[in-house]
Amino acid sequence: MFVENRLRHLVRSGEAESTVLAPVPWFPGRTPARDAVPAQEVRHGLTVHHPRFLAPPGIGMYTNPVALHLAARAALRRMLASGLAFDAIDAHYLYPDGVAAVRLGRDFGLPVVITARGSDTSQLPHYAVPGRLIRDAIARAAALVAVSAGLAEGLHALGAPREKVTVLRNGVDLSVFQPVADRDAIRAELGLDGPTLLSVGLLIERKGHHLTIEALRDLPGHTLLIAGEGPDRAALLALAARLGVGDRVRLLGAQPHARLPLLYTAADAMVLASSREGWANVLLESMACGTPVVATPAWGSREAVAAPEAGLVVEEGTPRAIADGVRRLLAAPPDRAATRAYAARFGWEETTEGQLALFRRILGRAA
Repeated sequence: MFVENRLRHLVRSGEAESTVLAPVPWFPGRTPARDAVPAQEVRHGLTVHHPRFLAPPGIGMYTNPVALHLAARAALRRMLASGLAFDAIDAHYLYPDGVAAVRLGRDFGLPVVITARGSDTSQLPHYAVPGRLIRDAIARAAALVAVSAGLAEGLHALGAPREKVTVLRNGVDLSVFQPVADRDAIRAELGLDGPTLLSVGLLIERKGHHLTIEALRDLPGHTLLIAGEGPDRAALLALAARLGVGDRVRLLGAQPHARLPLLYTAADAMVLASSREGWANVLLESMACGTPVVATPAWGSREAVAAPEAGLVVEEGTPRAIADGVRRLLAAPPDRAATRAYAARFGWEETTEGQLALFRRILGRAA
């Protein structure tokens, strides 16, 4: 969604056009059927192509860059044969997408800009083969984008020259994420009558939902709503039961984007306990709905939560620290209108202007 949102705002400026090439991993019996995702679709006026690439289980980390490149190259050739023309490739994630993108750039003589977003900078470079390919992609890219200053430092540590990296944070769509008028009615509909925490994200270890569930032991009377789905669902439910907080943890499953403002509005605080994040959109989404946040010190968190009205960042990602942060925040919560006003500083306009300036510079250099 955050890649799509950034692109939608760029195209909406009227100064850029885009066709999206988003290959889909596929392997018989291990991924959804080939027809589960259309070969081509239109989203918000953007044409999106979904060629398949073979992703064998267990070795995909090593084969995906090659398979992704081959599938994308064939699709791009078809696009060019149909009469489309492109000035540059805008890629997201260093691995495997960025690696495939710089190979496409070499194949078709196009400059490539890669946006790094988190684990592609903090985790994957520690693996020998991905690390080597990531450093090669960094060297070959015409420019790099980091979604936070902290992530930019990670790129520099991987060998990216400072003049090659531009920080363009994610924004928040203020027309979508805004407080819902009757907060009491929403809370009544959800059956909430006490302090309520909300976490939003995939049910995977990196998102730290287990830490927030453990923090509930030190937060009597607090309810935790978790919006998201993933492989850790059963383990999280078992953990909540084992800790005696099962009656205060509600896993809501995947939620439609349009329903998230209702959940943000209903909550007293949003908790993000991730171990790694480049720039977590959920922080700004929550604040735009008037709900302050408690975040662990992942990359980008201190940049997004930089004033008391936004919430606070705890010193370490532990259940005790999270519980202490929640108590401190809710003991003297900021005015919800002030929290919304803080988030309003993070619209997409500045990011769009930064993208346009970057592409103009890259294309001028190419010319």
